[in-house]
Amino acid sequence: MTNQFHLLLSLALVTFSATTVAAAKDTKEADAPKPDKDGWYSLFNGKDLTGWKKSKESPETFKVVDGEIVVKGPRCHLFYDGPVNKAHFKNFEWKCEIFVKPNSNSGMYFHTRYQPTGWPARGQEVQINNTHPDPRKTGSLYREHDIMDKSPVKDNEWFTQHVIVQGRHAIVKINGKVVNDHVQPKNPEREAGWEKNVMSSGTFAIQGHDPGSEVRFRKILVKPLPDKIK
Repeated sequence: MTNQFHLLLSLALVTFSATTVAAAKDTKEADAPKPDKDGWYSLFNGKDLTGWKKSKESPETFKVVDGEIVVKGPRCHLFYDGPVNKAHFKNFEWKCEIFVKPNSNSGMYFHTRYQPTGWPARGQEVQINNTHPDPRKTGSLYREHDIMDKSPVKDNEWFTQHVIVQGRHAIVKINGKVVNDHVQPKNPEREAGWEKNVMSSGTFAIQGHDPGSEVRFRKILVKPLPDKIK
């Protein structure tokens, strides 16, 4: 009787364990991010900064207000650290709806990685700046392939900045119009301090530039593209 009881207990434990593992797997799959019918994933839930990680300097620069990420305050950077593609992207399409107040500066970084302080040392910045004194304007690949002096978009209006990267080829569209089309050479010339801005792979980041700037983001979407380009 004792041996039979132990056998039945062992079978019950095995069944319970298998059921628990299956339930956990189903829950994980249900919670996994899903793209829309066109392959786009949302990186911002419109409620909070889940999936994003602030740098340690001036984290109060980033807040969510009325479904928008409001960027206003001293230098800080917000890095994507969520589940989509395990926060690592090589080839992709990435677009944001953006609203820029006058004399404001910000940026969309790609192929970067988290760092607690300072300007991101790795990756490329797609500039956001319509009337800030910096002459490199919205749509620029900062210090790589710049749009100088005149922005393709105005302040105080929502616009979409759409970045497409395949290998070393980057295209920037503003409201559907190509404003920057650049292929990075294999051995690009670099100014001092910009040696690591090579297109490779990494995550995304949004820039908080200075206390005088206010920029808002909404509808932050990404579509990963295949590594092998036909």
